[in-house]
Amino acid sequence: MSDETGTTRWAAHLELDEQVAGRLLDRLPLVAERTVSAITAEVPSYSGALTGSMREKIQNAVRIALGTFLQLIKGAQATDPSTPLTPALEAAYALGSGEARSGRSMDALLAAYRVGARVAWREVSTTTVRSGLAAGTVAEFAELMFAYIDELSAASVAGHADELASAGRVRRRDLERLTQQLLAAEPEETLRRSADRADWPPPQTLTVVLLPRSNVRAVLALLSPQTLESEEDLPGVELAEEMGVLLVPDMHGPRRRQLTRLLHGHRAVLGPVRPWTRVSRSYQRAARALALGLGPGHRGPALDTEQHLAQLVLSMDPEGLADLRAQVLEPLSGLPPATAQRLAETLRSWLLHQGRREDVAADLFVHPQTVRYRMGKLRELYGDRLHDPAVVLDLTLALAVPPPVAAED
Repeated sequence: MSDETGTTRWAAHLELDEQVAGRLLDRLPLVAERTVSAITAEVPSYSGALTGSMREKIQNAVRIALGTFLQLIKGAQATDPSTPLTPALEAAYALGSGEARSGRSMDALLAAYRVGARVAWREVSTTTVRSGLAAGTVAEFAELMFAYIDELSAASVAGHADELASAGRVRRRDLERLTQQLLAAEPEETLRRSADRADWPPPQTLTVVLLPRSNVRAVLALLSPQTLESEEDLPGVELAEEMGVLLVPDMHGPRRRQLTRLLHGHRAVLGPVRPWTRVSRSYQRAARALALGLGPGHRGPALDTEQHLAQLVLSMDPEGLADLRAQVLEPLSGLPPATAQRLAETLRSWLLHQGRREDVAADLFVHPQTVRYRMGKLRELYGDRLHDPAVVLDLTLALAVPPPVAAED
């Protein structure tokens, strides 16, 4: 704000008589009072607001503005043309910034400037005319005054815009911090404080959505504005593709199907619905699905982890599952690997189809007699254990995920 402006250059050509300047200075308090009263009466956003300290603040700003204007036209700018205008521009900038913090738009403040300019000019022009200034000088005076008001308005607009931009950056940081705390399962008290600081109303539930970062913008446009997004790397996950995480509010019940439809074709993975303070569990499940390679295809529907619970449960302890499989398949250990593989596949299908031979044959693409032969061999190897519920449970769990394919003999 230290550069010379058009108003200061213009003011250099307009000199004001000391006597007239003195009269104007004497009327400054009255002009400020009438200006604020007019703003209160004519600008709805300020109706009833300009009282107490707020009214005093506006009156002071008007005094600074008018006093600075008079300094300009008195020719005091000769040594440094920018200096007289600086306090008024700084006050106008602060006024715009304060309005943004108060939640008011620039429309109200610009309307106040228009009302203030009209009232101030009515008072000032009355004084100048009564003081005997020539009509041409009064006209130049008016042009200069309204150009000055334009510069003050521009300074307020800049202050308002800068404050909004700054507040936006602060809120984005607060929302990012809240998102990271939610994913890290911070204590509920910490989460609630962070939600208040970020001005984020907590929902009933949150659902985690993992998807390629390149698809995040398009998906966010379809979701609630209260959806949280993290721009940080996914905690606890190492993937070749850069992934983003969204925390979508209140998509429980029938709305989950709606969310799944919205995510079609965006290669998204949905975690389960969880109370908002426990959304980290939704993230952990979705991340595990990704780590297991369960991610959706490029153009297909989103992957809903609720449809893959058995595989996710069995993958929680891979080493334990491998030990269980080795234990229950021990009767096959003396057979050639290919034979053991075929019998294990048959036993798995037999368990899943509850012994329906035709269904097992269709599943394995073999003749029902082949199924009969293989099951006869398995009964020889397992004996009565195939009728023991505990053994059947262990076999079902161990074989729920197909065992690795062995090479043919």
